[in-house]
Amino acid sequence: MTDMGPVITAWSAISPFGLGADAFRAGLRGGVPAPVSSAGHAPYAPGRLVPDFDARTVLGKKGTRSMDRVTALSVAAVGELAGGPEASGTPAEGPGPGLVLGTTGSVQSTMDFTRSSLEGERPFYVDPARFPNTVMNCAAGQCAIRHGLKGPNATIAGGRAAGLLALNYARRLQAGGRAGTLFCGGAEEYSEARARLHHHGRGGPDGTVLGEGAAVLRLEPAGSAAAERDGLAEVVALEFGVSEDAGEIPAALLRCLRRALERAGARPADIALVAPGAADGPEQAALRDLFGHRPPAQADCTGLIGDAAAAAASFQVLAVLVRAEEDPAAAGRLALVTAVDHDGTLGCALLRPYPAR
Repeated sequence: MTDMGPVITAWSAISPFGLGADAFRAGLRGGVPAPVSSAGHAPYAPGRLVPDFDARTVLGKKGTRSMDRVTALSVAAVGELAGGPEASGTPAEGPGPGLVLGTTGSVQSTMDFTRSSLEGERPFYVDPARFPNTVMNCAAGQCAIRHGLKGPNATIAGGRAAGLLALNYARRLQAGGRAGTLFCGGAEEYSEARARLHHHGRGGPDGTVLGEGAAVLRLEPAGSAAAERDGLAEVVALEFGVSEDAGEIPAALLRCLRRALERAGARPADIALVAPGAADGPEQAALRDLFGHRPPAQADCTGLIGDAAAAAASFQVLAVLVRAEEDPAAAGRLALVTAVDHDGTLGCALLRPYPAR
């Protein structure tokens, strides 16, 4: 068994179930998928949107005139932890609180800005206030500015695996003594541009319902006072891989799963819960090979909120935490989160939820 990993001490969510952790918790427990809306983008992929989310309404008028949706979702979700009652405890020693955010930014902002350059009387007749939205780290930077996060600030791309990659990056920062308290998660927006890319990138509709939102964890180094006092779950192991051949993804993911178990000094039978990124496909094939005829319970998140892309894995982590709250038998046992992106990036995380305090 290796040394203890970082500890999750709080979380926030802005999801198709609504604003805040309570809305997400209630939606998962209810088990009814969030409503689907085409948002006027038919015949492109429909989406499950955060209901009635408006940046100026949620965040105020100051600094939000040119803020795009993924940035607003990120700022609001981080604000629930950085500026809410959960932040009242003493932070871990070391550098000021930082942020690691899994996202690829806003494809809608990039396309709109490019279009304005092509359609304007001159290529440089563009709105400079909207240029920051085209940069991948815009959301993380705005979160740091608005919430006074003076520690490390990083943006991690990786599609559906972005949340786990961000968690691993945060773990390394803390292990190297470069960060104390870190906010870590993923954010994704639903837009016409994203729906178009999904539609055309696969040669036509494939039945996928897109999702959006932001999910953020507060991460503390193991052994810190905050981790001892407020711990919800330990991040035990993280492993990643890539496969250019779609047919080889189950085998590549299975190797990741076995490496994670080896790192944790555990067996498949020690896993009490799985939160996969999809209810079918290569993830399920790898899980069948790992568990055989005795699979553990599964927590379906994607089926309820849609394909949240860069935020998907972070929402899956939250699904594990929610399930552990209501199931005492899951506390102290391992939970597995898996993620596979369309480009072949894949990964997994082993978490150990703590008993309810």
